[in-house]
Amino acid sequence: MMNTMAVTLLPQSPLVSATPTFITPTNQNDPKTTPKDPSPTGSFQNCKSIKELKQVHSYFTKKGLTHSPSTVSKLIAACAQMGTLESLDYAQKAFKLYREDEGSIGSLFMYNSLIRGHSSAGFGDAAILLYIEMVVAGIVPDKFTFPFVLSGCAKIVGFCEGIQVHGVVVKMGLEEDVFIGNSLIHLYAECGKMECARKVFDGMLERNVVSWTSLICGYARRDCPQEAVSLFFEMVETGITPNSVTMVCVISACAKLKDLELGEKVSAYVGEEGVKCNTLMVNALVDMYMKCGAIGSAKRLFDECVDRNLVLCNTIMSNYVRLGLLRDALAVFGEMLQQGPRPDRVTMLSAISACAQLGDLLFGKQCHGYVLRNGLEGWDNISNAMIDMYMKCTKQEMAHRVFNCMSKKTLVSWNSLIAGLIGNDNVESAWEIFNEMPENDLVSWNTMVNALVQESMFEEAIDLFREMQNEGIKADRVTMVGVASACGYLGALDLAKWILTYIEKNNIHCDMRLGTALVDMFARCGDTQSAIQIFNKMAKRDVSAWTAAIGAMAMEGNGERAVELFNEMLRQGVKPDEVVFVALLTACSRCGFVDQGWHLFRSMKEIHGIYPQIVHYGCMVDLLGRAGLLEEAIDLIKSMPMEPNDVIWGSLLAACRTHKNVKLAAHAAERITELAPDKTGIHVLLSNIYASAGKWNEVAKVRLQLKEKGIHKVPGSSSMQVNGIIHEFTSGDESHPEKAHIAMMLQEINCRLKDAGHVPDLTNVMLDVDEHEKEYLLSQHSEKLAIAFGLISTGQGMPIRVVKNLRICADCHSFSKLVSRIYEREIIVRDNSRFHFFREGNCSCCDYW
Repeated sequence: MMNTMAVTLLPQSPLVSATPTFITPTNQNDPKTTPKDPSPTGSFQNCKSIKELKQVHSYFTKKGLTHSPSTVSKLIAACAQMGTLESLDYAQKAFKLYREDEGSIGSLFMYNSLIRGHSSAGFGDAAILLYIEMVVAGIVPDKFTFPFVLSGCAKIVGFCEGIQVHGVVVKMGLEEDVFIGNSLIHLYAECGKMECARKVFDGMLERNVVSWTSLICGYARRDCPQEAVSLFFEMVETGITPNSVTMVCVISACAKLKDLELGEKVSAYVGEEGVKCNTLMVNALVDMYMKCGAIGSAKRLFDECVDRNLVLCNTIMSNYVRLGLLRDALAVFGEMLQQGPRPDRVTMLSAISACAQLGDLLFGKQCHGYVLRNGLEGWDNISNAMIDMYMKCTKQEMAHRVFNCMSKKTLVSWNSLIAGLIGNDNVESAWEIFNEMPENDLVSWNTMVNALVQESMFEEAIDLFREMQNEGIKADRVTMVGVASACGYLGALDLAKWILTYIEKNNIHCDMRLGTALVDMFARCGDTQSAIQIFNKMAKRDVSAWTAAIGAMAMEGNGERAVELFNEMLRQGVKPDEVVFVALLTACSRCGFVDQGWHLFRSMKEIHGIYPQIVHYGCMVDLLGRAGLLEEAIDLIKSMPMEPNDVIWGSLLAACRTHKNVKLAAHAAERITELAPDKTGIHVLLSNIYASAGKWNEVAKVRLQLKEKGIHKVPGSSSMQVNGIIHEFTSGDESHPEKAHIAMMLQEINCRLKDAGHVPDLTNVMLDVDEHEKEYLLSQHSEKLAIAFGLISTGQGMPIRVVKNLRICADCHSFSKLVSRIYEREIIVRDNSRFHFFREGNCSCCDYW
């Protein structure tokens, strides 16, 4: 029977000797050749490979020594100790044949060995199935069974399975066993159930270093670094000496906290208590120093390490890349190529990323060559990194080649290609790739939505968001930042309100970035009240959030509140940047706060250490120009530390129009023509200045120049949204389906305005025609058509919201004020500069715009 079992269990291969090489055939008359330990116990334990183990097994099968439970037990234990897939499979077959041939259910020791082997090798599912099989067979587990079963549950993050095993442990009264307790802590920590892990830990009557370390590591890995560090010091106080694993975990926790002082305190403990510092600890310390910003300490520790391994080199390289120290990362890479250790795919990810950020095509190509020579191109993350690198080096064709050579194109690969094309201003190709994708994930949709926003294709971005919803893709906060930005630029308040409702209804986390985008969205839509409400609800506010709120006040023309917000920001310890001063100076400009503007401008350098840029000088020129201080504006332009650009002179030109300074306007226009000859608006503005002064010959000259250059004046247009439909009006346009009703409404408005004493300001007509014609042309301005349509298409008392592409003229401004009083309507006009809120015959700009 045993011979049959042996043949069945191990079909002999002619390439495998039946006698193991280290058990020589013996001669009974020659005592020198007798094996020292012919028992299966000693021989199985001495085997270093599955091949040797099979030879020993064959030898003992031939001798008829494999029928005992002891032999099978030792065989299974040896296979489990090896822990390879082949050895575990061999153990399972031997165990199965033993049970079949001997009619036995097996022993507890056999099952424990099999469970231990599968669990240690990472085959958690198999370990759990063996445990179930054992229990079903009627074999009662013991205290040696449970640590390995629980380890198997931890390997597969099997919380449900683990909690059932925990129940059996309690029923059997084994919960006080320290090894089982440690295994339970490890299980719950791996499953992210730190409360359960802590409960087990607190209930343990006896704890060893593994108990403490398991919980500390659990906290460190589960984003509870503060708890990990606190527990470490509690452990030290109880007299438990940590091991190297404990130290690695607690140092990693300090790295997550970015607390250098705490990290140095922990590392000092290593030296004081004589804990052996191995390469894993050095790696953790280098990572901690880098994440805490102590780059010098990290570099010194790295340089002093004589036994640098691959993990340590990869750690410092990845941190260098993260911190933007790209040349340092490539220097480490160069040393690795010359001295070792040999770079792996993790190394190459850092090196390629550094090349991408530097735009270093030559080094990037060298990295590509290394990847190909060492067969690393099969890793999709390596290919994705190379696509990104070539795109950032503006080599789109090479990026496409890498992409096309990929045998397995993942979603990340497609998204990398799309993002790269967008980064190269090739949105059209990105759109084509997006439509070719086998499937789109949230990242794909977000990339395209934000790309359309960056290209000022706001309506298309909103349409794509709606298509995304139809596809059943749930948006996240990244999506909503892009959508909110698009909505803000469109000035669609109804859509803005819907977006806020959508965010709240879908429980999308409103972080600082999304909150800031919503503040800006409502501000651009003319609802500053909602903007400030959202701002006030924000738990955390950085300088960008404060800038958005100050910008909202600037759009409304509330300079006083803008300055108050800035002072409140300073009191809360938020450091200002260059952008917030742009918003502040703009607010001062729109309210005529000349002294306050000068004070803020000078405080940039004197108090906050921020050197004014050309945009800040532009704000000051605009402020002085609006206030009529044209000479001061010229003096400031002359004193600028940089050459004034066309925007600076454009601000001065606009001021010249307001204050009718034709001579200075001509000088400003001349300077703009030199700097930006293709800028059409300047010629139109100069023509209008000449027209206002009645210099029709000069008007004719400017318009002739425009005609010769093939430049056409952008027609004034206004739009408004009614019942979800956007209606657009152009001066003198008669294509609207409601044109007859609009004309009748305009006639009624003009009669009521005339009765109220309104006299049209004909200086706003820049054509040399008679006064009757001027009055008619003035009545056909696009914002007047839009307001008339708003009165007939919206309910009584409803606000009328108009978006205008050009600056509102003085006559339309007066018109809007009177209409708001006579018809008891709030009228909000957003022109190309700011918002005008008309209420009860007054405007929020106080006639200063």
